[in-house]
Amino acid sequence: MNIIIVDDHSVVREGYKALINMMIPEAKLYEAANGQESLNALKDNDIDLMILDINLAHESGLVLAQQFLKSHPSLKIIFFSMFEDGAILQRAMETGAMGYISKQSDPEVLISAIQVVNKGQKYIEKDLAVRLAKRLLTDQIDIQSRLTAREFEIFIAFAMKKSRVETAKNLDISIKTISNTLTTIKRKLNVEVNEFSDLAIQHGYIGSI
Repeated sequence: MNIIIVDDHSVVREGYKALINMMIPEAKLYEAANGQESLNALKDNDIDLMILDINLAHESGLVLAQQFLKSHPSLKIIFFSMFEDGAILQRAMETGAMGYISKQSDPEVLISAIQVVNKGQKYIEKDLAVRLAKRLLTDQIDIQSRLTAREFEIFIAFAMKKSRVETAKNLDISIKTISNTLTTIKRKLNVEVNEFSDLAIQHGYIGSI
């Protein structure tokens, strides 16, 4: 089993690698600090399972997961995060991920999640599963359904406080396109750009920033 750990903190990656090496010695481990490193690793190696932090520096794991699964549909993703909110959990599972665990959980939980997900089954910690069930009982506006894929990417970028220049570079589009799209997003959602972060957090697309 080939596993990649994606987290922007090297200490976290080393800790999880040590744990997995001890409990699943047959696993071959890779690591990445961001989306580009992850894509490179996926391209160069036959990776079965990814352990992905939701709130990477300057990137949303929720957006990255969709990109990874689009190019590598057989990849199994387990989110691990400090965030235990039902909204974030719902969004995480809607990406196509197979599992979600808290960084505050016992080490055995991660190992169980890996073993279950590797068999093709979904794994959500019991307490988090209860929160997800409660979340699904509430009536929430689905922002993503109101926006095109490109509009949603730009919405998330600005929710994470990225600049026009940075967003244009990352998405390979012009600054003029960014400005025009922002106008459309504001009209569709009836909010200003400075409200994107609060709205994205409220609906579980990103963690607190």
